[in-house]
Amino acid sequence: MSRFTTSISSVLFGAVLAGGATLGAAADKAPAYPTKPVRLIVPLTAGGPTDILARIVAIPLGEPLGQQVLVDNRPGAGGNIGADIAAKSPPDGYTLFMGTSGPLAINSSLYPKLPFDPIRDFAPIILVASAPFVVIVNPSVAANNMKELIALAKAKPGQLNYGSVPGSASHLSTELFKLMSGVNIVHIPYKGAVTATTDVIAGQIHLSFASTPGSMPVVRSGKVKALAVTSAKRIAKLPDVPTIAESALPGYEGSVWYGVVAPAGTPREIQQRLNKEIAHIVAQPMNKDRMIASDFEPTTSTAEQFAAFIRSETTKWAKVVKASGAKPE
Repeated sequence: MSRFTTSISSVLFGAVLAGGATLGAAADKAPAYPTKPVRLIVPLTAGGPTDILARIVAIPLGEPLGQQVLVDNRPGAGGNIGADIAAKSPPDGYTLFMGTSGPLAINSSLYPKLPFDPIRDFAPIILVASAPFVVIVNPSVAANNMKELIALAKAKPGQLNYGSVPGSASHLSTELFKLMSGVNIVHIPYKGAVTATTDVIAGQIHLSFASTPGSMPVVRSGKVKALAVTSAKRIAKLPDVPTIAESALPGYEGSVWYGVVAPAGTPREIQQRLNKEIAHIVAQPMNKDRMIASDFEPTTSTAEQFAAFIRSETTKWAKVVKASGAKPE
């Protein structure tokens, strides 16, 4: 090899090294996420359960991110308005969505047409919590557990009734119970869950799948009997009340659940970081206690587990909606 050729090779090799150094420097100077506040859209009103849970997560999340996480309430249409805004936001990690089982799994079957696709348009980050219902009955109902309630309903088909808001998670959870148990109990529609609980107390209706916050005071006062909870496991606030699954129908679960998702296409590294930080927040004793005090059951998941869960829930509730003919209020 000539001296000239050697000289040219050295120059080219040096240029490659310099170029690599320049690229490395540019990568080092790339802004770290996040560089501005992050928005967490909540599809329900301020002060409600979903909003409370969102703030339990959002406030401490700001510390490891180094930026505020601001809750943005966008209620309406069963959560669909907020979900649509989130789905159509830039996939840059600066818009997140505190989704519930409604817009993420149920509404695609319940509503004739959605402006977003819950599976296609979101990147699941983490499952955060669930909130089961409590099966409450008037004290005059001759059943003290779910097996006795099923037996009573089968002995008197069409004579027992329950109250709920049409198309609500309580309504569909009761319809799931009907499908799995084979009972015929009549749905009495209500405009509000509180009124349904009041009418169980008064004996106007026989039973209701009531929210934990709405049922806890009347259960403790003895105004109603609590036969079971709808979660997969017993809950901290009612440890002596069995689940429907363990007491009568193995595999039953009908809780409302909550999780954080981002617009589809959000960078994988951002998804992973958010999963890690939120999981850490949920695991902290102080935050777990706050969730339980607010009637949530804390949980966590990987992004992959949450994605699989959403798909399975979508399939489950589609069958319930079709079988029951449920329509949104």
